[in-house]
Amino acid sequence: MNIAVIGTGYVGLVTGTCLAETGNSVICVDIDEDKVEKLKNGVIPIYEPHLDNFFQRNISQKRLSFTTSLKEGIKDAQFIFLALPTPPGEDGSADLSYILGVAENLGKILDDYKVIIDKSTVPVGTAAKVSAAIKNNTKVDFDVVSNPEFLREGYAVEDFMKPDRVVVGTSSEKAKNLMEELYKPFVRQGNPIIFMDEKSAELTKYAANSFLATKITFMNEIANYCEIIGADVDKVRKGIGTDSRIGKRFLFPGIGYGGSCFPKDVKALNKSGIDENFQFKIINAVMDVNEIQKLILVKKVKSYFGNDLRGKNFALWGLAFKPETDDIREAPSLDIINELTLAGANIVSYDPEAMPNVKKLIGDKIKYANSSLDALKNVDALLIATEWAAFRNPDFNEMNSLMKNPIIFDGRNLYSIESMIKRNFYYQSIGRQVVNKLLK
Repeated sequence: MNIAVIGTGYVGLVTGTCLAETGNSVICVDIDEDKVEKLKNGVIPIYEPHLDNFFQRNISQKRLSFTTSLKEGIKDAQFIFLALPTPPGEDGSADLSYILGVAENLGKILDDYKVIIDKSTVPVGTAAKVSAAIKNNTKVDFDVVSNPEFLREGYAVEDFMKPDRVVVGTSSEKAKNLMEELYKPFVRQGNPIIFMDEKSAELTKYAANSFLATKITFMNEIANYCEIIGADVDKVRKGIGTDSRIGKRFLFPGIGYGGSCFPKDVKALNKSGIDENFQFKIINAVMDVNEIQKLILVKKVKSYFGNDLRGKNFALWGLAFKPETDDIREAPSLDIINELTLAGANIVSYDPEAMPNVKKLIGDKIKYANSSLDALKNVDALLIATEWAAFRNPDFNEMNSLMKNPIIFDGRNLYSIESMIKRNFYYQSIGRQVVNKLLK
């Protein structure tokens, strides 16, 4: 099949590459000439495990190509995926200007039937707006389909190639049959393609992400309560996670959710409710608690050092909002950096992938180390903000010898309490007992 993907951001690039991997001819369109030129030369602008192998293979086999011309990109396409940015406004609403702008231009150049697919996360009613924008500029027959993505950063290629489910919103039998044919290679193990109306498909994405954000936030509140009463959140997590009605995923406490999806989608769903005079009371609570949780580690640090952080030196392990990505959008690390530096502290950071993005954003506000151990030289304490695998089994003896004070504030509960009790470290995590209080 011939496919056009409009937009070469995170979703667009993964979508185009994975569709090419199953034998389709895919052309990706972007207005950024420099970016397109780099893509043509095999340079991927994002870090995502396994994407590079698929990308290089499909370029070499000429199934994946790139252009800045919308007309050239869609000329032979049966399917046109819209994978464009929907950045949040100050009120939380999703900005649809990129999608509707492209939709208007598509209407001017369509010359035969095509399926236009909303892949971006968009508010309920967007498919109708896209359809109207196209229809205003053409008399050619077309269908607009809602096909939300469910890609986890760090696992996006796996999620696309072997999806739990594929959600397709369409009222057209012709589009339904074509979408079923397109996705058949990805659901050979029996996972469902779920067909529904466009509005339900649009809401499904927001509902899924908001529920997961709620689950994370609920567990963070339980963790904070555990600290007050002396319970262990790890034991509570295991106790409820084995209940099949609840499940064990998204129950790990920490310093709040971040990234490109959860914060944006929760805010957008809340704004959609406001627009309809409906109040999402749970969603509002989730947003409030998450903002507080992002700074829970700073609160612990200030308490330990008597609220005087002037001249203190801290190592910060992890900058990305989660491991296996270089994405720093809404990352709790940025809130931590801002609060600590405002309090007069100095920070030396290390992250396997995200340091260039942070440096581009905040420059030399902090220092950047060459390795996790390099960041520890003569620091007053270590803070852990991202659970990279490389941080899970460090040389604690070497750490102790490098640090001015053997103190760890762990925002991701990387180390077991039993393990830390045996080591000469002061250790505070989330929702668990404080280890070696005497060192304080």
